[in-house]
Amino acid sequence: MKMKFSLISTFIMLTTLIFAQSKIGPMTSAPNQYDETSSKIRLMAQKEHITVEDIWKDYKFIGAGVNGFRSMKDGNYFSKITRINGEKAVTKHSFVDYSGSGEVLIAPTIISSIDMDGYSFNSDETKALITTETKSIYRRSYSAVFYCLDLQTKKLQALDPERQPQTLAEYSPDGNKVSYIFKNNLYVKDLLTGKIKQLTKDGATNKVINGTTDWVYEEEFAITKAYDWSPDSKYIAFLRFDESNVRDFTMTAFHELYPNYHTFKYPKAGEENSKVTALIIKAKGGKAKQIDLSDYEYIPRMQWAEKENNLIIQTMNRHQNKLRYHLIALNKNKISVNLMYEEQSNTYVEIDDNLLLLRNREAILRTSEQSGFNHIYLLDFNGNTTQITKGKWDVIEFLGVNEKSNTIYFTAAKKGPLHKGIYSIKMDGSTLKAISKETGTNGADFSNGMSYFIKRYSNANTPTVYSLCDNTGKEIEILETNNRLNTTLRSYKMSTKLFVTFQGHEHELNGFMIKPPNFDKTKKYPVYMEIYGGPGANEVSDSWGGMGFIYHQLLAQRGYIVVSVDPRGTMYRGADFKKSTYRELGKLETEDFIAVAKELQGYDFVDSNRIGIMGWSYGGFMTSLAMTKGADLFKMGIAVAPVTNWRFYDNIYTERFMRTPEENPNGYDQNSPINYVEKLKGNYLLIHGSGDDNVHYQNTMEMISALVAANKQFDVFIYPNKNHGIYGGNTRNHLYSMMLNYTLKNL
Repeated sequence: MKMKFSLISTFIMLTTLIFAQSKIGPMTSAPNQYDETSSKIRLMAQKEHITVEDIWKDYKFIGAGVNGFRSMKDGNYFSKITRINGEKAVTKHSFVDYSGSGEVLIAPTIISSIDMDGYSFNSDETKALITTETKSIYRRSYSAVFYCLDLQTKKLQALDPERQPQTLAEYSPDGNKVSYIFKNNLYVKDLLTGKIKQLTKDGATNKVINGTTDWVYEEEFAITKAYDWSPDSKYIAFLRFDESNVRDFTMTAFHELYPNYHTFKYPKAGEENSKVTALIIKAKGGKAKQIDLSDYEYIPRMQWAEKENNLIIQTMNRHQNKLRYHLIALNKNKISVNLMYEEQSNTYVEIDDNLLLLRNREAILRTSEQSGFNHIYLLDFNGNTTQITKGKWDVIEFLGVNEKSNTIYFTAAKKGPLHKGIYSIKMDGSTLKAISKETGTNGADFSNGMSYFIKRYSNANTPTVYSLCDNTGKEIEILETNNRLNTTLRSYKMSTKLFVTFQGHEHELNGFMIKPPNFDKTKKYPVYMEIYGGPGANEVSDSWGGMGFIYHQLLAQRGYIVVSVDPRGTMYRGADFKKSTYRELGKLETEDFIAVAKELQGYDFVDSNRIGIMGWSYGGFMTSLAMTKGADLFKMGIAVAPVTNWRFYDNIYTERFMRTPEENPNGYDQNSPINYVEKLKGNYLLIHGSGDDNVHYQNTMEMISALVAANKQFDVFIYPNKNHGIYGGNTRNHLYSMMLNYTLKNL
């Protein structure tokens, strides 16, 4: 449902419209200069209301980003996709001359001949791997047709013309081979001989997967690549998923005269998982050797260490409250397994990408909440652990480590859950420094060697600004200020986003409020609450909120006060606050939303009879509970793609917080809105995509059945074939137009 360490390898383009529905943000008053044709025209423009079409049809409020690029090996140069005479090329640039024309690495003639989507290099950057015909599978997975390009000879060849499309292709560390997955089997191509070796042969759809992951690992552990090359390029470690006994889920696609059916394995709460094993196989082929990891349910992470053939594997039990680190040594084809470290919790242990294997010592860097807040620890291969960061604040993510200077770079909510700053600290825990503003929201992608990074900064009044910085945080060059977006925003009458606190059921809660532009404290206004509330996601942050925020401005212009709040169970207030909802998702959060609604009713400028609530996914779950358990408070509710009973959702996510239905039946049933439909009083709109592989359409169907049985009137709208994001073509424009009209009519 929710749920980085990376080099400068991601495409930082603001085209992520599909996730904008639940991201809420601020207005802008950035100091960029722009040309006014006349103050009169500007004043006239500011009288205009934002329309849904402005947001989701004409895309007037799309921000600019920085084209995708990646750090080169030496850390002083980077490559990116550019345009030469209107044609796409890959060029090489120096960080100290970012705006220079650069050196052409992949010429337009090569790119246009195969219609390149993306690229990567081998370790010495003499070869490129090019993706074409890329097609999304689920949230993170994709298939593509890959090509190998020798950057010196310019020779271009299809990776495997007979087996297409492939996925997860990658060069071996020595650059002489390419590994890839085709139809759930692992292959290796020797680039020197051109020969292809099929390493596994038992892969079959909905039965056995080799080298990539099943649906639930992809969604909840955020991984699709389930294999890794040994540093000497002789071996590949991989995961094998036997999903034969996992129950099927079938989705219907309505396209032709007769519908099509897509069946895949989806383990719901309490149901059987894939049987996952870790194996090592020689890159030249042969029999794979299974690694004996003793008692476990999940293998969420696996990575070779840089020195020698040592492999680090994480395992977890089904309850996800016991995390183990295994050190696997490979010596002359013999595998030895040592339990390096184990962490246990009374609730659950988080899995994330905060795992860095050090090159110059036998140790790793990891994060843990064992102190009560998420902090960085050094763990050596003998199992000795040392805490590096300390304090009543949470580390968010690793950005990298410079082992020469023994400096770790990371982001953290040191100034509170609303803010995200970039920090550095020495490996011995000394010299903690802020290398970005500590208020607002910062993100960074570092170069190899950690000398430079691209910073992304925004706050409640500023759309994202991109800048090139050195590792002290000094800005070398401003790359993008989003001046065009700022100019557009100034042509409308916008309201300021205010951060506020509410008294929840037990704790003070962080929230925000957006009032109508011509707010009059002597009048009474309806309130539109947009919420999420689930573990691992905060709605209230000092950051630019994109299209969701613009929609809130639209509502404010039409006379609504827009409010959001982060209840118990949300992030960056320590483990106890986050994990307080354990075994009863929905209970404490609903209490908090009800408490906030009651507080709002007491405000002089709030119409106490006109409070509405809206949420998507987990927020749809919370909206449905608010409309039932809190029926006397909420006049209107809009639930988009909601979970309506956790028995219907996948087991990794659900059992992490709830355990199984057999172990915790009351936790499931006493917090399912299906069981409280008789309380419904207000106007309730259910929206779902029939092609939602994540929160199944089944959730809405079961809610409808319960409402009908209770003789409750409600509204429902289904988007045929649309997934959890409900987007594509005119879909978002239609969706937000419908929600706006429903709000205007019922709130």
